[in-house]
Amino acid sequence: MEPIQEIDPAIGAHGMWKAHLRDAIENGTSEFQPNVVATDNNCAFGKWLHGDISPELKNSKTYPTIVQYHATFHKEAAKILQLALIGEKDEAEKKMSALSEFAAISSSLTSTMVEWKKSLE
Repeated sequence: MEPIQEIDPAIGAHGMWKAHLRDAIENGTSEFQPNVVATDNNCAFGKWLHGDISPELKNSKTYPTIVQYHATFHKEAAKILQLALIGEKDEAEKKMSALSEFAAISSSLTSTMVEWKKSLE
């Protein structure tokens, strides 16, 4: 599959995690498990990033940054999900605030994916 066909859905899917996490915080439940969310190779983008990506893209200067941001995003999302599932709403919400690590890494991941996509067009 072409890189652009992987990057656009990944941006949207990772953006949806804010909604998933807010829902988990509100309800105390989720269809997702923190230990699975914490791994960065279970989502479609992660599978592509770690497996099906072309050697040219894997050797690009942006690739290591994307891998790092993507892994950190998943770890932070898993921490928030874990807090939500054990009823630590206030702490989970704090970890989703605009100044949180999750917000920073989410923004960095998205902007770097957008830049990467533009460089491939």
